[in-house]
Amino acid sequence: MSVTFPANRTTGADVLSGLPLRTAEWILSARAESVRAARALVGRELRSWGTGGLVDDCTLIISELVTNAIQHGGTAFSLRLGSDGNWVYGEVFDAGDGLPCVGSEDLDATCGRGLLIVGTLADDWGVVEAQGGGKIVWFVAGLGGEPVS
Repeated sequence: MSVTFPANRTTGADVLSGLPLRTAEWILSARAESVRAARALVGRELRSWGTGGLVDDCTLIISELVTNAIQHGGTAFSLRLGSDGNWVYGEVFDAGDGLPCVGSEDLDATCGRGLLIVGTLADDWGVVEAQGGGKIVWFVAGLGGEPVS
């Protein structure tokens, strides 16, 4: 299974008009252990790319997206990252039906706030239906323009 950057995404800022200088992709199983594995992979990759200043936000975003993929997609999923050294683009593809929606803004809620967290931490994010079924939830972080070492 290979996931490509969606051609019809809207990012608000056309930061992704060129190809990222660095990319990484993993396929993980729909198991709870994959959340921890995804966080570790993202942290290690971003540090090696010199984007360590985005590790905390990106690992939390990925945790939320991977948890949703496991809970609602129910199958193996793909995690993809790209960066030019300033910003980070990430996406999670799962083959599950339906599109995610933003849940309750109740601060005491114990579930349903994942996309609210993504929206707070990411500079931009969205959802695209994947060709052949499933969906891609993507985000961009680090659009401030300053290198994040």
